[in-house]
Amino acid sequence: MLRFRASTALLIAGIAATSCATSVDAGASGLITVDFNRDIRPILSANCYACHGPDANARKAGLRLDQADAAYAVREDGITAIKPADLAASELWKRITSTDADDVMPPPESHRALTDEDKAKIRAWIE
Repeated sequence: MLRFRASTALLIAGIAATSCATSVDAGASGLITVDFNRDIRPILSANCYACHGPDANARKAGLRLDQADAAYAVREDGITAIKPADLAASELWKRITSTDADDVMPPPESHRALTDEDKAKIRAWIE
């Protein structure tokens, strides 16, 4: 009986470790499945909401990323922060992948940076 419990515990621990290690799963089609609340919101919250979130006094460039209607809206200057299924038309993607210190987001002075994994999740989510 003890052996059964120990092996069952090891099996469960192995499944849990595998699940935690792969926060972005590739399905049978090879496409990455991304969940906004699980994968994207934490990235935006940690790296973007301080300047592009709910605090109107701290908001930069009049851009709000914590509300879908604002993030998907076409701005007066014709720019769209996030255009679903169109990576090239999504200013967010251009900014997080920029190598220009004046354009890259988050800006260097924020001392925040997106990892390659963060960018891959955002890319998959936009696409």
